[in-house]
Amino acid sequence: MARDGGRTGVSSPAQSLREYARGIAGGLLFSLPLLYTMEVWWAGFIARPLNLLVYFAVGFLLLFGYNRYAGLHEDASWLDVAFEAVEEMGLGLLLATLLLWLLGQIDSTQTLAEIVGKVVVEAVVVAIGISVGASQLGGNGKQGQGMRGDRGDEGPLSLPAQLVLGACGAVLLASNVAPTEEIVMIAIESSRAKILALALFSYLLSCLVLFYSDFHGTEDQVPPEGQGPVTALLRSAVNYSVALAASAFILWFFGRFSGMSLAVCVSQTVVLGVVASLGAAVGRLLLQ
Repeated sequence: MARDGGRTGVSSPAQSLREYARGIAGGLLFSLPLLYTMEVWWAGFIARPLNLLVYFAVGFLLLFGYNRYAGLHEDASWLDVAFEAVEEMGLGLLLATLLLWLLGQIDSTQTLAEIVGKVVVEAVVVAIGISVGASQLGGNGKQGQGMRGDRGDEGPLSLPAQLVLGACGAVLLASNVAPTEEIVMIAIESSRAKILALALFSYLLSCLVLFYSDFHGTEDQVPPEGQGPVTALLRSAVNYSVALAASAFILWFFGRFSGMSLAVCVSQTVVLGVVASLGAAVGRLLLQ
């Protein structure tokens, strides 16, 4: 990915890292509800190889078309467009594999065909989200100027305002998943190590979106010079705390804590916290 530097120029390592970070965040933003959906897992399990191949090919053609007409600069060559689509599909496959493993939906006891089916079904949507996120959600694009134009030179939002917007984003995204049986199922079946890994992933995802993705609004989040990573980690911890609080409230509201042990309630909160942490981080940036 090299949209910040243009396809005719050479992007710096920092620009490339921002592209990847924004792509990962965008891919998850558009695909997380599907990654938590049992019917999608089942579709990957029962899909015939030919159907999977056609599905994958259509997804790649959509990526190719999007990059050709919307994702890249007009002077990008066909080879550049194809390379970008391959890169995004590869990243989509890696992200889908990681999330499905963290959620306990693929493991060493399953057949290769079952694992490939689940990964491919999820990865196509993730890859398209990566492409859209990398090209449309950047802080330097036209969309960013338009969305932030109303605020003008008012400066960064206060901490209470950021927390409220973060809570709004967390509730908005997590509410799509919280009422489903999958949250309870994943929480009960996951080991403590997997729950801890999900919590760490959610925290790192918050940090990635807020400080290293160059999303709209990240200029208000970048720590002052001299504070650097420590401030970023602390602010990400606050964002993740908001996400966990929102997750717990939503799960309680939908009755998911009724009759459950404390350990299962905590596990459910962490499982839903993956979605909520992304919603909280993006909410703080985009809803302002």
